[in-house]
Amino acid sequence: METTREINTGTFIHLSTLSQFFIPFGNFIFPIIIWTSKKDKSEFIDYNGKQVINFQLSIMLYTLVLAMIAIPIFILAVFNNIPFHSIVNNHDIIFECINNKNIIGIAIVALISILIFISLKVAEFLLIIYASLKTANGEKYKYPLSISFIK
Repeated sequence: METTREINTGTFIHLSTLSQFFIPFGNFIFPIIIWTSKKDKSEFIDYNGKQVINFQLSIMLYTLVLAMIAIPIFILAVFNNIPFHSIVNNHDIIFECINNKNIIGIAIVALISILIFISLKVAEFLLIIYASLKTANGEKYKYPLSISFIK
């Protein structure tokens, strides 16, 4: 049976990841500080700390993979529509080569990437709130699609 202090600390570990919206890398810094200072005192806190760190690392990995896919496609879509000889001959990009049809293709790639990223962040926010509620009730919660980096 977990004490109220352990439950509150576990819940705060989950909620501390929301600091990413105010402080860069706050979603890693604060949970790690809280988890490492209390992990030896409670199995419940240790479990929740590992879940939070694993989930945040997984989200970062998914975001990097999305960027590694989206950025080259975007660059290819832009430079695929500009003739190479106009860049070499004039040392300048001629924007006359980009027409409405090409801009629509580039915009679709950008829009899809942005929508996927926003969906990922909304899902992350909702899962953090859900995990916090479960932890506040004294339950152990495992994030879905979370890779176990720390066991």
